[in-house]
Amino acid sequence: MSARPSEWDKYLLGSVLFTSLLIGGGTASGLYTDTLIEIMAFISAAVALSRTSTQTTPGSVLWLLFLTAALLILQIVPLPASLFVGLRPGLLLGGPWLTDETRFISVGVGRTIECLLYVVASAAFFLGVMRLRSDQVYGLLPFFFMGAICNGLAGAIQYSLSDNIAIEGLLPFTINAGLFANRNHFSALLFVSIPFVIYYGLFRGHLLSGAIGLIALLLLLLAAGSRAGVLIGLAITLVSVIFLSARSSIRGFSVFALFVGLSVYTIGAWTTIDAKELDSAFGRAEFARTTIDGIEENWVAGVGFGNFQKAYQIYEKEGMIFRSYVNHAHNEYLEIAFEGGVIAALLMALYLFLLLFAFARIRRDSFQKAAFLSVAFLLVHSLVDYPLRTAALVMTFAYMNAIIFHRGITERMDQKPVLVEVDHNGDKLLVPVAASP
Repeated sequence: MSARPSEWDKYLLGSVLFTSLLIGGGTASGLYTDTLIEIMAFISAAVALSRTSTQTTPGSVLWLLFLTAALLILQIVPLPASLFVGLRPGLLLGGPWLTDETRFISVGVGRTIECLLYVVASAAFFLGVMRLRSDQVYGLLPFFFMGAICNGLAGAIQYSLSDNIAIEGLLPFTINAGLFANRNHFSALLFVSIPFVIYYGLFRGHLLSGAIGLIALLLLLLAAGSRAGVLIGLAITLVSVIFLSARSSIRGFSVFALFVGLSVYTIGAWTTIDAKELDSAFGRAEFARTTIDGIEENWVAGVGFGNFQKAYQIYEKEGMIFRSYVNHAHNEYLEIAFEGGVIAALLMALYLFLLLFAFARIRRDSFQKAAFLSVAFLLVHSLVDYPLRTAALVMTFAYMNAIIFHRGITERMDQKPVLVEVDHNGDKLLVPVAASP
């Protein structure tokens, strides 16, 4: 039997989410897999937005998306060269457009256009999910689980064969962990799945399968060997159990068993971290210091999104130049501020404010609380890495934000049950009837 026409929006958007988790694990620019995901996101979002829906997106969120897109577009608009006098070093003035009297904010227009398409595609996917009914938004969760399971199976096969296995030729990037090019980003997918696995076990009546899934995720995080992933995975598990179990009917013995298992996992995590060499002289701290130097000289307009690698080299110390080059700041907030200037920093602050404000409204819905936990820890991970530079994680991020800001889910929790009077053995009884989504 074919699906109802009203459900096709869910299947189209779900296919985007699933596909992104399968082929969107690369971080290099110009990947045809990212282009394919962007095309799918635009088409699916166009279908969802073209249909009549009672769901609306908060005006503040729409303004945030509009201002973000406007900032990206402004960077590729030719402006009078006089505006750049004293705003940035001569090496970053960029080439003229048609005449010497014009300049672009972006020092690499092609890379900024690529970033514009990347951001607009993820925003379109977010708006498409926001148009779905609340039950359809929940119906996208199996697509996410399927993508995470495929990555987990790929990672399990890799780690069972060798300590360091790379797969080349299957995708336009080298697969190093799961279906990702970067093991840290693979770890990020694993730990953002944990709140939903716990939610699935505690609130959907699948305690056994949820427990098996949680154990598998924790073991895969240990096998991946990402220091940040191991620590965040442990933290998000502890917080999720405490945060989400407050309203569940799980027995105290089960909670105790979970904490015993977590204690054993902590020992393994500590062993993994202790065995690693920490690069105190050349590492993320040095990346951050150099990036801050660049921000101080380009704080007004930035250097253009997608141009971190090009601009970073200007501020790099001579003693820190090696054969391997720095492609990202490994701190998403510093990199965005470097590329977008003070306006980008203000937009990041606005998003964090809206996220905290939304959290005040979702305290009673465990599904939205699970999404908030995943988003929060992904933002924490962005302090030491760049997970949102992969299509797989940015689409996951967009889906989780849609869960958080979806008014239909929040309004469903606020609705009082409809009481219907029925006749039972001559007595009049008021029976609650659940409101339709």
